[in-house]
Amino acid sequence: MQDVTAGTEKTFHWRTALAGSQMLFVAFGALVLMPLLTGLDPSVALFTAGVGTLLFHLITGASVPIFLASSFVFIAPIIYSVQTWGVPATMGALFAAGIAYMCLAALVRLKGPGFLHRILPPVVTGPVIMVIGLGLAPIAVNMAMGKAGDGSFEIYPYQDAIIVAMAALITTGAVAVFAHGLFRLLPILCGVVVGYIAAWMMGMVDLSTVRDAPVLAMPAFVMPEFHWQAILFMIPVAIAPAIEHVGDMLAISNVTGKDYVKKPGLHRTLFGDGVATSAAALFGGPPNTTYSEVTGAVMLTRAFNPVIMIWAACFAIMLAFVAKFGMLLQTIPTPVMGGILILLFGSIAAVGMNTLIKARVDMAEQRNLVIVATVLVFGIGGMALGDGAMSLQGVSLCGIVAIVLNLVLPQARKDDDDLHVEQEVVDDLVKHARD
Repeated sequence: MQDVTAGTEKTFHWRTALAGSQMLFVAFGALVLMPLLTGLDPSVALFTAGVGTLLFHLITGASVPIFLASSFVFIAPIIYSVQTWGVPATMGALFAAGIAYMCLAALVRLKGPGFLHRILPPVVTGPVIMVIGLGLAPIAVNMAMGKAGDGSFEIYPYQDAIIVAMAALITTGAVAVFAHGLFRLLPILCGVVVGYIAAWMMGMVDLSTVRDAPVLAMPAFVMPEFHWQAILFMIPVAIAPAIEHVGDMLAISNVTGKDYVKKPGLHRTLFGDGVATSAAALFGGPPNTTYSEVTGAVMLTRAFNPVIMIWAACFAIMLAFVAKFGMLLQTIPTPVMGGILILLFGSIAAVGMNTLIKARVDMAEQRNLVIVATVLVFGIGGMALGDGAMSLQGVSLCGIVAIVLNLVLPQARKDDDDLHVEQEVVDDLVKHARD
C-alpha cells in the first residue's frame, strides 16, 4: 500500500508528463480505430477524448487513474446510424446517450450501486451485448474482402485485400495472446501497423493527401442535429457501456487498492462518463467511457497518480491539431480495418456470452431461454417493428424487448427450484451408486 500512497501525490513533474504520454500510447490504437471504422474524424476523436478525460477528472476530483475514450460497443450502432441518418444526427443521438448515462447516474445516487444490476441483470445485458457484436458482423467481412461496408461495391481486389486483412487479424490476435509486458496492451496498434505495411506493399496506400495537408489545422468539428429515430436507436446502446463502466471501476479499484465505488462514488464516475459523452458529441466525436486498456497499463506500471491521465488528455488535445498526423490516419485502407474488426466484433459477442456464463444464467429455465432466444433472433435477423420513420429495430428494439420480458415474465417458483435441487441430489446419488 506504500506504493499506492506514493503514487497518488498530485504533483506536476516531468516524469508524470512522460508517464502520461505512455498512457496515451497504450490507448492510441483503439482510440483512433473507433473513428476510422465509423467514418468520423480521428483528430476530432483525439480532441474529444482529451476533453472528456479532463471533464471526468473535474467531476470526480481527479481521484481515479482513468483515461476516457470510446467503447467498442458503440462501433456497430454508429456505423448503422451514420449510414442511415448521417453524422450530425448520429452526434445528436450520442448526445442523448450521454444524457441517458447521467440519468442512470442519478438513479444510482438515489437507489444505490446495486440498482443497475437489479434493472439490468445479466439475462438482459448478455444477449444485447451479443447482438451489438454480431448484428453488423457482415460489415467486418465485407471490409476484409476489399468491399464497402455494405458490400455494394469493390474498393480493392479480393486477393490483395484478404492478404492485408489476415495480416492485420493474425498480428492482433498473436500480440494479444503471446506478447508480454507493455506490448500485450497494444494488440490493435500492432495489427494496424503490420496491416498498413502490408497494404503499402500491395500499393493500397496513397500518401498524397498527407503531403498536401498543412502541419497544423483545426479539427473538422461537426455540430449535432437531433433526429428522434436516431435518438431512440442509440439510447439503449448506453446500457452495455454502463455495465462495462461498473466492471472497469471494480477492476481499477482492485488494481490500486482503493474503493472508487464508494469514493468518489459510482454515481460520480458514471455521471462523468455521461458528461464526457455528451461533450464529445457537441464537437463531432465518438462517445467516451472508461478505457480497459489503460486499466491494464496502470496494473502493469503501477502508475496510480490520476495526474498522469490528465497529462495524457493534454497530449491528446495537442495531437488533434497536427493535421498531417490526422490525415495519415485516414490513409489506412479498409481491409486493415476489416481484419481487426472481425476480432473486435467477435470479442464483443464473446463478452456478452461471458456475461451469461459468469452470472450462471440457467438456460434450462424457460424465462431465461425466452428472453435470450427472442433478443438474439430479433437482433441478428433484423426484426423491425413499424414502418419507415416510425420503425423500431436493431439494438434499440432488442434492449427494450429484453427489459420488458425480464419485468413481465415471472421468476421461477420456489418449489420449482427446490424440485430442481432435489433432482440434482437424486442424480448424484444414482451416479455414486453406479460408481
